[in-house]
Amino acid sequence: MALAALPAAAQADSVSTARPTARGPFIVGAYAQGSFVVAHTDAIRHLANSHPTGVEVNLQRQTTGAADWHGWYQFPRLGLALTYYDFHNPQLGHVLAASPYISKSFSRGPRHDFNFRLGAGLAYLTNPYNRDTNHKNNIASSAFNATLQMRFEYDYALTPHLGLLMGLGLNHYSNGATTKPNFGANLPALVLGLNYHEQRNAPLANASAPAPADVGRNFLNFSTSIGYKQRSESDLKKYVVNSATAAVGRRINRKSNLLAGVEGFYDRSLKATLQDTTRAGVRQPDVKKLGAFVGHELLFGRLAFVSHLGFYVYAPYKSSTFYYERLGLKYHVTDLLFGAVDLKIHRGAADVIEFKVGVKL
Repeated sequence: MALAALPAAAQADSVSTARPTARGPFIVGAYAQGSFVVAHTDAIRHLANSHPTGVEVNLQRQTTGAADWHGWYQFPRLGLALTYYDFHNPQLGHVLAASPYISKSFSRGPRHDFNFRLGAGLAYLTNPYNRDTNHKNNIASSAFNATLQMRFEYDYALTPHLGLLMGLGLNHYSNGATTKPNFGANLPALVLGLNYHEQRNAPLANASAPAPADVGRNFLNFSTSIGYKQRSESDLKKYVVNSATAAVGRRINRKSNLLAGVEGFYDRSLKATLQDTTRAGVRQPDVKKLGAFVGHELLFGRLAFVSHLGFYVYAPYKSSTFYYERLGLKYHVTDLLFGAVDLKIHRGAADVIEFKVGVKL
């Protein structure tokens, strides 16, 4: 096997200043996965009794410097993974998932690549909770769920185009409390498979792109969101949750924005809970809440990974912890207009998925 035929390491390490015009090379992968269901709460311990197995096929493309941010992140790969799992448990059934992802290399050479991969997408579970026919599945009560993938991978060259892939990761499935019960599924995974490289160690360019013009500048964000949630297994109604946010931010470097702001929340499921639990004639507290938050945006061109930590400064009805977290993906359609999908969390438990639109000034 002629590993000497691999592109020379000198070529892999030489990074030109010219911006490439050709597309990056493709990598096609096929992997087997073995896993188990993590009993992260006693409520799902009865379901953590099998060893799910799965297969994955994916297609990824090596970035080569066509956009400035490629070089800022040491030329990551962008991909799409299609995953199938058999839970080997009739109460859980099977799952099909599609996950776009980004894969960042920690160590890359002519014969190896060690990277971390992060992806999010949509999953379909074949046997969700049903009060009459499948009441023991309290992991997921809806067929469609969000999925999150995290994985460390090591690819070793067997031939100039074929690589052996070994990985250790986590697959997560949850509907974000859109319906209940929703304890979610966490599947740690051992991964083994093969990658076909169209071109291993492609030429890279534009590693030292100048910082964007807005570094060091302040901006304003105004946005509004809508979400839906079910408050209990016995109440099948979907309640609307709205929020409005005003924030000031600053781009501190090529990769990051910092933000601080205020936002208001109106969760109609809390009003329904009060109506069920408050005695007639007793004045009900206001269910609207006001929060203040600080946040960070990790920037990948027009796409950003959002993380916030907020504290309620006005919350007459104490329905949750005094603080909340938010994780999400934000995309700038134009320099002015953006959209986002966020997961709002209270102490590790999903509260609502927010669909957001806003403007940046």
